[in-house]
Amino acid sequence: MEPVTEERAEVRAADPLTEHVQGVVRRLRAFDRRRPLVWDLHLTAFWLTAALIDYTGGGWRNVAHDLDVPGPLLLALSLGFTIPLLWRRSHPAAVLLAMAPVALVNAWTGAVLQATMLQLLVVFHIALRLPLRALCWATPLVLAQVLVQGVRFGDSAGSWNQQFGSQLLSIGVAALIGITVRTRRNYTAALEDRARRLEIERDQQGRLAAAAERARIAREMHDIIGHNLSVITGLADGGRYAAAKSPERAAQALDAIGDTSRQALGELRRLLDVLREDERDRQQAAELTPQPTLTDLAPLIDGVRRAGLPVRTAVNGRPDLPAGRQLAVYRVIQEALTNTLKHAGPDATADIDLSYGDGGAVTVTITDTGRAARPATTTDGRGLPGMRERTALYGGTLEAGPRPLPEQGWRVHLHLPEESPQ
Repeated sequence: MEPVTEERAEVRAADPLTEHVQGVVRRLRAFDRRRPLVWDLHLTAFWLTAALIDYTGGGWRNVAHDLDVPGPLLLALSLGFTIPLLWRRSHPAAVLLAMAPVALVNAWTGAVLQATMLQLLVVFHIALRLPLRALCWATPLVLAQVLVQGVRFGDSAGSWNQQFGSQLLSIGVAALIGITVRTRRNYTAALEDRARRLEIERDQQGRLAAAAERARIAREMHDIIGHNLSVITGLADGGRYAAAKSPERAAQALDAIGDTSRQALGELRRLLDVLREDERDRQQAAELTPQPTLTDLAPLIDGVRRAGLPVRTAVNGRPDLPAGRQLAVYRVIQEALTNTLKHAGPDATADIDLSYGDGGAVTVTITDTGRAARPATTTDGRGLPGMRERTALYGGTLEAGPRPLPEQGWRVHLHLPEESPQ
């Protein structure tokens, strides 16, 4: 058998006749949900008209066992079988109970009106709308008229077993159709509910992704702007003090401010370019995202030194880290040095001890000799919390706090363990 390809399935789904029929059915169902009484009145009027035609035209005489049934009784039986149909969808059990005495009188008098078959329509609605156990009492209730007819007219009513079997089969077919429609509706409702939940989940995932992206961008903006502005501030202060005594040093400070500003503007432009990318260029945008690596530590430290903070570095091992871990280490060192520039005070120094292990493990300790008392985070809440978030991505630990006495200053210790094998 030839497999159904996706293209053929789309062509089949786009069949104009099928779409037209489905659209008409959807509109009819929507109208029926809005105004159910209209459909109920039309159906009841249809069957009432058919029953009255059978009564007035004498068609009932072709199957009746007694042709002398009074006319008013026939009219009452016709109305008793049809009028209750108006409530067949809202109260099917009550409608069947109301029809049962009419059906028994119909069988006992020998009129045998064909309208008695409308009980099968009510059985259909019972199977469609009520618990299936309701069929246990509805079935014998409908079969009772066959028993009454057999007792009342005996052999003249035909084979009792044949009538009983035929009526039981009719009830079974009506109930089976009702169960089938009910199953189909439940299945459709389940699919609609699943689609609705998937839409909600998709929207939630989109909001979560947007929130995560905003947090990532906020961290990047904090790291870029906070660090570079701190360096620029330090250079400006140093240049102002040096302007009177050493114009050359002031000029060097201005040059360093220009270089730092241009570097910060370049990083911001790359970040903003990523935000302006279309969905179609999302993969290319990922390549444009600013991702500093450990090779950028030297320019970072040189900029901090030019801002007036002496920094000593010690490196053990060979750097062999994935890009994500390199970014985390870089940002932690950048944040620690920025905080030192802001809060350590004059005459402070900083030390960076960087040790690389196997399997992507790395340990970094940044210490300074400035004032130990300083805020635990920046005013926007993205300093140390951002460092801890980056560390947690790789299952690492981050410690930040005053150095133990008698030493003075602040200490930041980062440890990323080995990467787990995939």
